[in-house]
Amino acid sequence: MKTRFKPKLHIKKGDMVAVISGNDKNLSHPRKVLEVLPEKGRVLVEGVNIRTHHAKPSAQNTKGGIVKQEAPVHISNVMLWDAKSGAPSRISHNRENGKSVRIAKKSGGEI
Repeated sequence: MKTRFKPKLHIKKGDMVAVISGNDKNLSHPRKVLEVLPEKGRVLVEGVNIRTHHAKPSAQNTKGGIVKQEAPVHISNVMLWDAKSGAPSRISHNRENGKSVRIAKKSGGEI
């Protein structure tokens, strides 16, 4: 992403999201966001985009072997989960008492 302006992201760490494209696409199963990488425009989602890494034995990992871990996916491939409607939803931002609040377009409920 461009570095001139700070990107405005609609997803935060700990949110529930649905994967809307890619090999792990599932619009009916919400997953948890583990980390947001705003400078790259990517998110790390639990159980999505699993990569295998062949690790050598070290002091922390004495056995070594094959380690499976999540890799980041682009933020455009996930959609915020609306618990009220039980489906993924787009969001809008409103100001309430001087704070920005995320509102689901599908149900109108606060996230």
